[in-house]
Parts: sequence; C-alpha cells; structure tokens
Amino acid sequence: MRTLTIRLPDDKHYRLKELAQARGISLNKLIEELSTIALAEFDAESRFKAMVAQGNPEKGLKILSKLDSITK
Repeated sequence: MRTLTIRLPDDKHYRLKELAQARGISLNKLIEELSTIALAEFDAESRFKAMVAQGNPEKGLKILSKLDSITK
C-alpha cells in the first residue's frame, strides 16, 4: 500500500471530512472509495472506446434507434 499526499483548499477538506463522518467512515476510506469509482468509470470508458473502434457503425445506430423507441 502507498501513501498519497494531496493538497486541498481548507473548505473542500472540511466538506470531505463531513461527508466521511456522515457515512460513518474515515476520510482515508472515503478517498479510497471515490478513487475506486473514478477508476471504474475510466475503465468502462476505455472498454467502450475499444469496442467502438472495432464496432459496426450501422449496427450501433440500429441499437440506439431501438433504445430510443423503447424510452419514448
């Protein structure tokens, strides 16, 4: 495990500390959870971009059109 030092404005630090307290976890755990979410989003975006590069545009547009008709 590594140590990471970050600099935050005092007000942001205070709000993050309040959020952690409201969730009943430490500030360290909160930052760990938030970084996990950010990495999951990055991984999903990367996978999507890789799929797009290999995909069939016509098939993708048909799927989107089908989704539009379902949600309307």
